[in-house]
Amino acid sequence: MHTLNLGILAHVDAGKTTLTERLLFDTGTIDRLGRVDDGTSATDTMSLERLRGITIRTSVASFTAGDLRVNLVDTPGHPDFIAEVERALAVLDGAILVLSAVEGVQAQSRLLMRALHRLRLPTILFINKIDRTGADPDRVRQQIAHHLRPEPGTAVLCGSARRGDSIDDLLTAIARMAPAPGDAHAALSATIFSIDAGGGAWVRVHNGVIRTRDRLGPRSRITAIRTPGHLRTTFLSAGDIGVITGLDHPRVGDRIGADGARPVAPLRPTTLETVVDAADPRDRGKLIGALSTLSDQDPLINLRLDDARGELRLSLHGEVQREVIAARLAEEFGVVATFQPLSVVCVERVTGSGLAHETIAIPPNPYLATVGLRIDPAPVGSGVDFALDVEAGSMPPAFFASVQAAVEETLHQGLYGWQVTDCVVTMTHSGYWSRQSHSHATFDKSMSSTAGDFRLLTPAVLMRALRAAGTVVCEPVDSFRLDLLPEQIPALLGKLAREEAEITGTDVGEGSARIEGVIPTRLTDSMQRRLPDLTSGEGVWESRLDHYRAVRGRAPRLPRVGVDPGDWAAYVKAHPR
Repeated sequence: MHTLNLGILAHVDAGKTTLTERLLFDTGTIDRLGRVDDGTSATDTMSLERLRGITIRTSVASFTAGDLRVNLVDTPGHPDFIAEVERALAVLDGAILVLSAVEGVQAQSRLLMRALHRLRLPTILFINKIDRTGADPDRVRQQIAHHLRPEPGTAVLCGSARRGDSIDDLLTAIARMAPAPGDAHAALSATIFSIDAGGGAWVRVHNGVIRTRDRLGPRSRITAIRTPGHLRTTFLSAGDIGVITGLDHPRVGDRIGADGARPVAPLRPTTLETVVDAADPRDRGKLIGALSTLSDQDPLINLRLDDARGELRLSLHGEVQREVIAARLAEEFGVVATFQPLSVVCVERVTGSGLAHETIAIPPNPYLATVGLRIDPAPVGSGVDFALDVEAGSMPPAFFASVQAAVEETLHQGLYGWQVTDCVVTMTHSGYWSRQSHSHATFDKSMSSTAGDFRLLTPAVLMRALRAAGTVVCEPVDSFRLDLLPEQIPALLGKLAREEAEITGTDVGEGSARIEGVIPTRLTDSMQRRLPDLTSGEGVWESRLDHYRAVRGRAPRLPRVGVDPGDWAAYVKAHPR
């Protein structure tokens, strides 16, 4: 029996989960139809999904059509969960894009179709809800031809998942799709695309075979394997999807074995951040554990413990995702959490070169250490590098390690409070007092340098060098593509100019137009929310992080936590030797 991994994608409320239920029912996989609205669907298993009536997390079901076993991947439709959709695309062999015969082609439909085109995934278009008041399948077909531009030969079907209309035609179209590629005799190659609540890893096997008791690393041994139908099995072969347990700290996106032949959909980075805390301080430890679990399931949640500020920070895609995380914390972990408003995360970049040093035993240096540092700008995207311009053997390795660790920690808060990146810090001076003691006495710390001396002195020296070099605050900038009607271009160009956007190109065709450019990330969300009114519902906005640029006007500051190492007197008083 061949296997096909098939995704169902759609804009919100197109009836995707209802269509999933109908396929499972008509193939005999389930014995009654479930509904999202009633909370009885097979794939929307989270109570939050049932409450909101939307799909939040990718889920997998399985059915058989003739001699074809279909693994059905039900993905979210809301834009805030686009990361889930993109992750699911990496494990698909084909897709069904569901459209509503009432609402027609929506902005999210066009974004999803672009992603499917990029990955060259065979796609079936299903116009759903033809039984609803206001349905106009012919109008939607015209929209498909104009906006989605499917490949020649793409099946376009009209039906009703609720009534079961055209489901047989859909199953026939599915059966005609090529089964999953892969070689069971080749070296193992698999991708983890989801983590379930029990810690099991959902994998797609591209090539080879995974068996129970296989060792996939020094700490990973497969202890159990389940199929999408939750049946135990002893192996997964090329083309299969299933859940494996026994991996050591599996993460979404991890590759197992050799690199797979399939392209992996890029994960869309996030530049929005919120600070989260437990409503009851006694639940803080429980909150950290719960957020760690959620970040394992979704790498773009990106939990970060900000030790300097004593804060828990989460990167997110939008407000709906924040609401979902809050509800999941309460529902699944019993933790009530508070969230600060979403904010854009800036960085600082070094603008020049700066040098500073302090010498041991020369006032006002109270530490038994000599440290000299130079900081220079580095290419964009290079991060922070630490280099030596002194002999590596001039000090014990532990002292160099303390300097490097202190450099990295200090740069978490720059001159304006933001993290400093894309620079090289070079140690130009070093010196220490070797281990000493009075005659016939034990080790005397007051006469001997320790790693702590270097750890305490380095921040003060580095901040002085950083001040001499100077920094500029940079904010994230998104590239965008806006599809609209030609007559709407003048008004939108004016609006975009007022929103600090820079236009890089326009293209006007027959009945359609496109504007491309860049816009500060802090303005992207408001632009997206106003777009339906500005374009009478015709505009489609697609954006993603492009680069960071210097903030224009007054640079925003992030309040510093702790004593400023640049204030020598206050710093030394707060950090005595």
